[in-house]
Amino acid sequence: MLERQTSLPLSAHDELYEMLIPEDHFLRQMKELVDFSFIEEELKDKYCLDNGRNAEPPVRMFKYLLLKQIYDLSDADLVERAMYDLSFKYFLDLVPEDSVIHSSSLTKFRRLRLQDKDLMDVLVAKTVTLALEHEVLGSNTIIVDSTHTTSRFHAKTAREYVQEKSKLLRKAVYKHQESIKEKLPAKPTTNSLEEELTYTNAVLDVIEKEEHLKQLPAVKEKINMVKEVMDDIQEEANYGGDPDARKGYKAADYSFLGYKTHIAMADERIITSAVVTSGEKSDTKYFKELVETSEENGMIVDTVIGDTAYSSKNNLQYVHEKEMQLVSRLHPVITNGKRGEDRGFEFNKDADMYVCPAGHLATKKSVKKRKDSSQNTQLKYYFDIEKCKVCPLREGCYREGAKTKTYSVTIKSTEHMAQEAFQETEEFKQLARERYKIEAKNSELKHRHGYEKANSSGLFGMKIQGAATIFVANMKRIIKLINEK
Repeated sequence: MLERQTSLPLSAHDELYEMLIPEDHFLRQMKELVDFSFIEEELKDKYCLDNGRNAEPPVRMFKYLLLKQIYDLSDADLVERAMYDLSFKYFLDLVPEDSVIHSSSLTKFRRLRLQDKDLMDVLVAKTVTLALEHEVLGSNTIIVDSTHTTSRFHAKTAREYVQEKSKLLRKAVYKHQESIKEKLPAKPTTNSLEEELTYTNAVLDVIEKEEHLKQLPAVKEKINMVKEVMDDIQEEANYGGDPDARKGYKAADYSFLGYKTHIAMADERIITSAVVTSGEKSDTKYFKELVETSEENGMIVDTVIGDTAYSSKNNLQYVHEKEMQLVSRLHPVITNGKRGEDRGFEFNKDADMYVCPAGHLATKKSVKKRKDSSQNTQLKYYFDIEKCKVCPLREGCYREGAKTKTYSVTIKSTEHMAQEAFQETEEFKQLARERYKIEAKNSELKHRHGYEKANSSGLFGMKIQGAATIFVANMKRIIKLINEK
């Protein structure tokens, strides 16, 4: 049963908060700035309102998720810290003597209460509204880009990932007690995930019997991480690793397995909209959604800045209809209209190659001059024919017996004259220099907030991580801008 969370209850010890938590502490400022009751409204359909035992308030559970993201903690380490860190208890609306949840409750909250809920739009809209209310967001320019997040399994199988974490645990233990090797079970002799899980559980049993070892912070952190990874894998129906992660490309010779987050950010470095997808999705497809969501969240947009990935013909037509400026250099390939999009072939500007509908990158390209000088030059892209032969999407794309598979596009050099003229102006060049801001924001998300790697498997988990990360990053920026006023 869902019972509305009350404000901080009275306690004989609540003066400790005033004494020990500074006014400029981030958690204190965020708690005072944000009314989190919108979370309860968003999730109330996931709870029974008039029957059963009282559930932990969804607002508090959501705050646990934010703390996990802010401080990059495992569930177990998060709950342990919440027991003694007064800033955590204050943020969670707990009095100092209150108990905290069990870490398994947080896992259930993510999987049961947040299922089928896309919090990204809700949380980003909330931060944009706050920024507008406090008059720290006033520009009419957004910068668009995407950032990639590698899968938790880094192209490894679930067994290899458990094996890796188990090895890190054993190394941490050996530094303090190398003699424990004699007590550990024999390592698995097969590539079975079940056998690896059994072995790792046995290792945990041995280590946890050594009281002096399991209380060491370095060892305890590794134990909690191993347990969380094993729980995550055992909850997945697919034991193959990360079922939703896909291969994307940052260059022709550099690929990653994971996800993409497509981002629009205001000139004040506040993210105004975001979309999480699997890694193979092209940037240009999400341009319109990013712009329109930013407007729905309260932005007035008249200029959009992006790299060459966004200068497709469709996007240019869209901004022309909206009477906006698009500060994105033309590319001789991706400005060729809908032919590639209709057939499922998409241009990847990082790799400078086309990607087929199955996600395979072209291996090379060549320039094809036309005999008729009035006809435009073509670019021909070659794909690995051996992959085409066994591709599940080969019907209608691959012709049996063919020795090569190519895809050609025409370079329409006479197209987009207005954009070509605009990109040579001083105004365009000055606006284009602002694009560095979103690169800096992507770096902040990855290196300060752990967004470089997914902390769970599946697109659902990635969306939760993305929503929490962007909410925290926006709140930090908004609080900083308010303090600077």
